[in-house]
Amino acid sequence: MTTAPLRTDDAYLDFWRERHLCTLCTPRPDGTPHLVPVGVTYDADAGLARVITGRGSRKARNVLAAGPGGARVAVCQVDGARWATLEGMAVVRDEPEAVADAVRRYTERYRVPRANPERVVLEIRVTRTMGRV
Repeated sequence: MTTAPLRTDDAYLDFWRERHLCTLCTPRPDGTPHLVPVGVTYDADAGLARVITGRGSRKARNVLAAGPGGARVAVCQVDGARWATLEGMAVVRDEPEAVADAVRRYTERYRVPRANPERVVLEIRVTRTMGRV
């Protein structure tokens, strides 16, 4: 089920607050998909999903390789028959305040992340929501 512009019903947003492992799909420079497990936080009010990662990770390098406009990506989570996907444009952010905010959100949803001096944030401007919750 796709809704436009963004799905904001309570059940959908509550599902994004529950602790679930997610997947992130980024395009490699050759156009093939790179799919990896990640933790994702979703700020529906701002229309942003965030993934914390290391600057040298393949996912960060894929987004950087797409250029300054970012890369079209998707994040998804599933729990039995319930699932939700967020699609949008991702950019890499390394400003200390952006990283700190993303770490705070990750800690609220998951746990305190391990220390990583090379941490960056994949910030996804959500343009499409899908799911069944």
